[in-house]
Amino acid sequence: MEDLAQSWTRLSLSEREGLGCCLTTEESVKSFSIAANFLTKRALNIEAIVRTFTPLWRARTGFKIQNIGDHKILFSFDDKEDVDRILGSELWSFDKHYDNDRPLQDIKYDRTTFWVQVRSLPMRYMPIEAEEKICNAVGKVIKQSDSQVYDGGNFIRVKVSIDITLPLCQGRLLSLNNDKQLWVMFKYERLPNICYWCGHLTHDDRGCDIWIESEGTLRNDQKEFGSSLRAPPFVVSKKKTIMVSGYFSTRKMNNKARHASQPMEEEPPTQ
Repeated sequence: MEDLAQSWTRLSLSEREGLGCCLTTEESVKSFSIAANFLTKRALNIEAIVRTFTPLWRARTGFKIQNIGDHKILFSFDDKEDVDRILGSELWSFDKHYDNDRPLQDIKYDRTTFWVQVRSLPMRYMPIEAEEKICNAVGKVIKQSDSQVYDGGNFIRVKVSIDITLPLCQGRLLSLNNDKQLWVMFKYERLPNICYWCGHLTHDDRGCDIWIESEGTLRNDQKEFGSSLRAPPFVVSKKKTIMVSGYFSTRKMNNKARHASQPMEEEPPTQ
């Protein structure tokens, strides 16, 4: 039936089957939805999902949860602000916001977003523009308006949309001024389950074709990927860098502030 729905253009439609039924916005749902693909082979427990996400999301008007099969869940909200806030935090490997104008089977669960920490770079090559250029190998860079979220102190963070059908990038070999070569490492914040045999997020070690083909004979030291991909927890609120104004500029600003705060002397009354 799904194939028929996709190939209707090749059919000779009768009068009853052709155009003649128009659906309006008044006949559509008034909710906002998130479609989620759970990267697990275990059966999904709806009640457990509700218990997990309710305290995390704190949706103002609540939400409805619907199992649409094949480890996919549809969350429906009455408040668009709840959806925008939840998608902004993105603590999971979910597809983008479902716009309700596409059939559910047309949603592609092939991308997710991570904050990637670029490590081992010399300080002179740590401007944001350089980091974004480096992370083009990881995925599509998502630029941020607040420059403070990039700063990790001895590393730079870049937000990247990643194609989960590909293995994770472990790092990148750079050429500095077309002379010296340097390997920089990538670490991924809030990295979920990952297969250390092939680097994919869509299954774990025991579900990997490489492991299955070996009939369990592979050793841990033969894994191509490792826990070094996982970044330690990062808190943006903790300032790693403070900008200090010039000495005389600060003195001038302090003098202006002091004069502005002094009360004006009252003039003596005239006779």
